[in-house]
Amino acid sequence: MSETMAPPMLTGAEALVESLERVGVEVVFGIPGGTILPTYDPLGQSKLIRHILVRHEQGAGHAAEGYALATGRVGVCMATSGPGATNLVTAIANAYMDSVPIVAITGQVNSPAIGTDAFQEADIRGITFPITKHSFLVTRAEDIPAAIAAAFHIAKTGRPGPVLVDIAKDAQTNTAPFIWPEVINLPGYHPVTQPHVKQIREAARLIAESERPVLYVGGGVIKAEAADELARLVEITNIPVVTTLMARGALPDSHELNMGMPGMHGTVAAVGALQRADLLVALGTRFDDRVTGKLDTFAPNAKIIHADIDPAEISKNRQADVPIVGDVKAVIAELNGVLRGADLPDYTAWRRYLGAIKNKYRVPTEPTHEGMLSPEYVIKRIGELTGPDAFYAAGVGQHQMWAAHLLPFEKPGRWLNSGGAGTMGYCVPAAMGAQVGAPDSVVWGIDGDGCFQMTNQELVTCALEGIPIKIAVINNQSLGMVRQWQTLFYGQRYSNTDLNTLRVPDFPKLAEAMGAVGLRAEHPSEVDAVINKALSITDRPVVVEFVVHKDAMVWPMVAAGTSNDDIKIAKDLAPDWEDEEL
Repeated sequence: MSETMAPPMLTGAEALVESLERVGVEVVFGIPGGTILPTYDPLGQSKLIRHILVRHEQGAGHAAEGYALATGRVGVCMATSGPGATNLVTAIANAYMDSVPIVAITGQVNSPAIGTDAFQEADIRGITFPITKHSFLVTRAEDIPAAIAAAFHIAKTGRPGPVLVDIAKDAQTNTAPFIWPEVINLPGYHPVTQPHVKQIREAARLIAESERPVLYVGGGVIKAEAADELARLVEITNIPVVTTLMARGALPDSHELNMGMPGMHGTVAAVGALQRADLLVALGTRFDDRVTGKLDTFAPNAKIIHADIDPAEISKNRQADVPIVGDVKAVIAELNGVLRGADLPDYTAWRRYLGAIKNKYRVPTEPTHEGMLSPEYVIKRIGELTGPDAFYAAGVGQHQMWAAHLLPFEKPGRWLNSGGAGTMGYCVPAAMGAQVGAPDSVVWGIDGDGCFQMTNQELVTCALEGIPIKIAVINNQSLGMVRQWQTLFYGQRYSNTDLNTLRVPDFPKLAEAMGAVGLRAEHPSEVDAVINKALSITDRPVVVEFVVHKDAMVWPMVAAGTSNDDIKIAKDLAPDWEDEEL
């Protein structure tokens, strides 16, 4: 008989690094501190894991998100206890709202001191309980391998999301046998991936009976990598499609049946499609308030087929006539199988009606606005000169909405933004993480002067680590979206929205000070030149400041709390629905 090898004795810190290597981690974004310091010793010796030293823990969290979105892998961030851990909270909340798979590893004070208000102690597990998919507090070295294996499994399976692993300092320094769990058994965690065939047939029946159906496509289609299946569904059925903010690129914008983005700042065609539909086929979406407007007036005549991997989302905001729990990739594939060759209605009149509206109401992109650069024009030119193969990250606000409308979304997974939480400061670190995950791709960040000032310190990280992101700062010298609301709803009382950012800070000089290249454009004649210059620089980050008009507003718009029927294409100007006959 051969002798069984005894498991190696490792410190908890060594076991943590070994566990990360075993689950395939290649990059960790983090900052060391007292309670996570034991782990940084073996981490620094690892030949498989690249650690990127960020300048702020929030940056580490958003970078992990960007990496996850660009690669389809689990992103990893690391911080020490107390303020280090609490600085991750915003990014963790963001990942939770947008279903991004990340694992946040935090140090914790020695286990006997937990609960004593020790130096730099914070109950990070309790703090993040509502904004994590699951969390672990590890106080014994021997429990680390199983916790890491489970954390990564939970983060990436079912509906993806953030998982926190909080590890006491003594659990990192103590020694224990390293035993890797070959099987992950998590009682109560069994995500349903295969849809029920009865529900699929019922969905197919409703589609076959409808006259004005719409495919209402959400970010879940991107997460499930179901773009090919969606394209086949559209080919089989010829049903018009709307793609939410989180689903941009799930169906190419160039597709004639793509009506664009629905919601508060959606296209007239997309909003009109949902309001006049008699059937919504909701795929991987959650009937968010920014899409529905006043809920009881949303799609008033539509029956609902709602497919999602998270059963908690189905019928949460709008009762589903046909609920389908399952991975949306499998759901669409099953639908395709049933609908292929089926006798489906002729939706020609419905498509013609929506196509006419789509052609009539487009987002304007004139080069100037009252003699100054138009932000819409700038963003459109970035997309045209860069192309659809690039990754585009955005901050939050007006520039985010213009980017969602005007960038070339022809491929899935190329659009990174904060949809659910609306996190200012997301753009720069998310772009950084995406660039690390896709080093051979162009990565643009479309940011505002307000958002950029929250996390621009990560440009230093990019400069030192050789991460050549390109950041367009759309500088309207104000908190643009808040100013827009003040213009429309607060009698033009601009309380604390003027940032006075015309040269304070001087963004190109700030970029140069941080090791990046700084450029500026103030006139239409300069726009193409600075974009091409930015595209030509591949060895360091670039910041391009575009000085634009502060009174430019995002249109169309549905005011908060109102019906989508009240959509405006400009101030006090509504679409003329009657011009188009259904």
